[in-house]
Amino acid sequence: MRVLITGITGFVGSHLAEFLLTQKDVEVFGTLRWRSKTDNIDHLKGRIRMFECDLRDASSVHQVITQVRPDRVFHLAGQSFVPMSWKAPSETMTTNAVGQITLFEAIRECKLDTRIQIACSSEEYGMVHENELPLVETSPLRPLSPYAVSKVAQDLLGYQYSHSYKMFIVRTRAFNHTGPRRGEVFATSNFAKQIAGIEAGLQEPVLNVGNLDAHRDFTDVRDITRGYWLALEKGEPGEVYNLCTGTDISIRKMLDILLSKTSKKIEIRTDPERMRPSDVMILRGDCTKFRKKTGWQATIPLEQTLEDLLNYWRDKIGSQVHHSA
Repeated sequence: MRVLITGITGFVGSHLAEFLLTQKDVEVFGTLRWRSKTDNIDHLKGRIRMFECDLRDASSVHQVITQVRPDRVFHLAGQSFVPMSWKAPSETMTTNAVGQITLFEAIRECKLDTRIQIACSSEEYGMVHENELPLVETSPLRPLSPYAVSKVAQDLLGYQYSHSYKMFIVRTRAFNHTGPRRGEVFATSNFAKQIAGIEAGLQEPVLNVGNLDAHRDFTDVRDITRGYWLALEKGEPGEVYNLCTGTDISIRKMLDILLSKTSKKIEIRTDPERMRPSDVMILRGDCTKFRKKTGWQATIPLEQTLEDLLNYWRDKIGSQVHHSA
C-alpha cells in the first residue's frame, strides 16, 4: 500500500509516519515545503520518501500525485496555529482551503481510486453553549477564528467532493491533541519548553501564559494518528467523525500537571500578547459515532502524555546546551 502524508514533517505527520511504518506492507511518502524543518522525521530518513511540494501550486501537487499514485492520502498539511490566523487570515484560508482543492483536483485528474482523510478540527464548533455539550458531529458550526473558518471550508469541501465525484473522503474532527514534538507555539508545549528552560538555567523562574481558563478535550497524538488510520480502514466515505476523549480539562490544570513534574519553584505571569481577540471557552466532544464504527478509543493517560512532552523538551534543550558548550 502506497501512503502519502501531506505535511509529514509536522507534529502529527511525523507520528503518523512512525505508526504507518509499523503496519505491514506500507510504503510511506510525504510532502514538505522547501523551508520545512525536518527535525521531527530525521530519525525516519531512509525509511520514507519525501517530495518538496507547495499545495497551493497545482503543477507541483499534480507531479507528486502522478509519481506516488497513492492508495491512501492523509491530508495534514496546512496553517494550524490559531493565533497566526488572526495575523494572516487570507494566507490561512488559501493554504488550507485552496491547497486542499488543488490536492483533490490532482487525484481526480489522475483518475485514482485513492482513500483520503482530511484532518479537520474541533475549532469548527467555535461558539459553544453549555447545554450543547458534549459536541456531536451534528452540533452547529460557529467558527470563532479565521483558522476555524478555513477548517469548516476544508470539511465541507470534503463532503462536497465526496458526493459530487464519488471520491472516498473521510473527515475527522480531532479535538485538541498534544505529545512529544508538539510545536512550541502551542500552549502545553510552550509551558513544557519554558519549564525545561528554567530547569536548564536558560531563563528566570517565571512562566509566561495566556488564557488559562479555557477548557479543552485533550488526546495523545499517538492515539489520534491510530484513529486517522482507522478512519480510512473502517470509516464511511463522505462521513465526519469526532476524535476525542469525552472529558475536558482547563489549560490551568494542564499547567498544574506539568508544574508537578518539576522541583523548581516557578512564578506564573499572564502575558497580554498571548490573548486572542475571541477565544473558544470550552470544547468537549463525543466520539460515540467513531468508536461504534471503528472500535477506536483514546488509551494513553494525559499524565503520561504531558510527562513525555516535558521529557521531549528536556532532551531537546539538554542537547542544545551540550552542543553550544
